[in-house]
Amino acid sequence: MVPQDLRYTKEHEWVRVVGDMATVGITDYAAEQLGDIVFVELPEIGRAVVQATAIGVIESVKAVSDLFAPIGGEVVESNSELSTQPELVNSDPFGKGWMLRVKVDDADQVGGLLDAAAYEALIAEA
Repeated sequence: MVPQDLRYTKEHEWVRVVGDMATVGITDYAAEQLGDIVFVELPEIGRAVVQATAIGVIESVKAVSDLFAPIGGEVVESNSELSTQPELVNSDPFGKGWMLRVKVDDADQVGGLLDAAAYEALIAEA
């Protein structure tokens, strides 16, 4: 499942930008590869994040993986439900399993991300 209205990173994060706000999460493919997610560590509200840098940690029964910022800006919200229900990332990665919201510094960064077709091609090669 690759929603057409999102942009993607090669590290399997997704981003939905509306105005100057971006919602960030990991893809269904990433959640499936990780297996059952048991812990999510997200950046603090107010933290400045830089595109393509590690900003959090996702721990599953199989592995511990970094969460990378698909876009730079300031963290304005994190999904507090994930602290008690990290499995939402597995069951609804593009909905209730979202991870954080960022006030975007430079909307032009979106142009450097993968569209749905390019992301589908990337995971088809894996």
